[in-house]
Amino acid sequence: MKVAASTLPSAPHASSGDGAEIDIARLIERAQRHAFGYFEANTDPASGLVFDSTQPDGPCSITGLGMALTAYPIAVERGWMRRQQARAIALRTLRFLAEADMSGSPHSTGYRGFYFHFLDMNTGTRAWHSELSSIDTSFLIAGVLAAAAFFDHDNGHEAEIRALARLLADRVDWAWMCNCGGAICHGWKPERGFLRYHWVGYSEALLMYALALGSEHHRIPASAWDEWLSGYRWRRIYGHEHLAAGPLFIHQYSHMWIDLRGIQDAFMRSKGIDYFENSRRATLVQREYAIRNPKHFRHYCENCWGWTACDGPGPLQVVVDGRKRRLMGYAARGAPYGPDDGTVAPWASVASLPFAPDVVIPTMQHIARMVRRHAHYMPGCSFNPTWDGGKGPPGWVSPWRFALNSGPVVLMIENWLSGRPWDRMKREPTLRRGLERADFRGGWLSAPTRHAPDALPRR
Repeated sequence: MKVAASTLPSAPHASSGDGAEIDIARLIERAQRHAFGYFEANTDPASGLVFDSTQPDGPCSITGLGMALTAYPIAVERGWMRRQQARAIALRTLRFLAEADMSGSPHSTGYRGFYFHFLDMNTGTRAWHSELSSIDTSFLIAGVLAAAAFFDHDNGHEAEIRALARLLADRVDWAWMCNCGGAICHGWKPERGFLRYHWVGYSEALLMYALALGSEHHRIPASAWDEWLSGYRWRRIYGHEHLAAGPLFIHQYSHMWIDLRGIQDAFMRSKGIDYFENSRRATLVQREYAIRNPKHFRHYCENCWGWTACDGPGPLQVVVDGRKRRLMGYAARGAPYGPDDGTVAPWASVASLPFAPDVVIPTMQHIARMVRRHAHYMPGCSFNPTWDGGKGPPGWVSPWRFALNSGPVVLMIENWLSGRPWDRMKREPTLRRGLERADFRGGWLSAPTRHAPDALPRR
């Protein structure tokens, strides 16, 4: 269900605890706008590449680039950018991707349509000896297709965006990457070839399989979906039966581009739910873990939770309240089985807004109250109230922001508010073909392709 900001399912205001009130609609608007600000401040205007984080001299993450390309249309519709601005940066980005060195050499940008996980912000070539990444390329291509779906005007620049997007999507050689026992390989390196791992079992790779199955020129066989399903493990945790995974990003990333409400593959038909409901249950599991708080971390409660890949105060060994704590740096935190070192990622809960607004909105309010007196806190940053250094809540606060934390906030809030990103992707034939080849049925797949609704009024 699409929900307007004026009909948020909660009280219109909530007390902050110090006499002030928190307007819910404004809180959500500010969270989305601030998250988009990351891409405004950390994008190279010449190439369109986006810094992976605000840490000095960092590379571009191609997943962050895909999120940025998906976010520009939202910014236009919300009045944060003019269409001409968004069109210009999207076109520069797609031109860079199309013209980059795709020879597969150690100092190139990509190979066979795939791109290296990290790219040097100055040269656009491979950074950090990273792998040619199948999963990160899929998020990049999803962003490319999302931009093409939005820029549909009958003029030269927008026609070029659409043509470049089709070129980039069509040249990804998914069949070549599908060489690991019938499943898609994690990646390839020029020094030693394919990596030993492959994508089998529930994860954030659902979107990737849909794109690979729907590819017009390099599609993978339908049997690859069966191989992916072979690794599924159905679990019951805190009374919630679902496909479990600790970090919330696993339950969110594919949903940024695919509306999985009401459509089911054979596995979900056998369980009587869909992947959207599965992510709702995973969200509730995280909240229940915080309520139970088995490791006795400070300030965990029904309205303070959210574990995913995020920055942390470690690596460090400390003693807090008589307990030894091993603090991690950047790590994929999860619940209920960890790892967990007391670090909370507030964007992890915010990005679950479409799944469970009734528990996410109170969490946003509570965390806003926690951090409002912390002079160094930036919205979206992870924090660790257990390791507070005597500062009080929210304790340790990450000094850095990350593209992969900002993108889900922009996209998932918009999917909840208007559904426009989902609606645009429903018109993408590659995605529809892929889902149908994976035997998804029902819901919007049963309806004819629709044009996306008109954009929001410009401000």
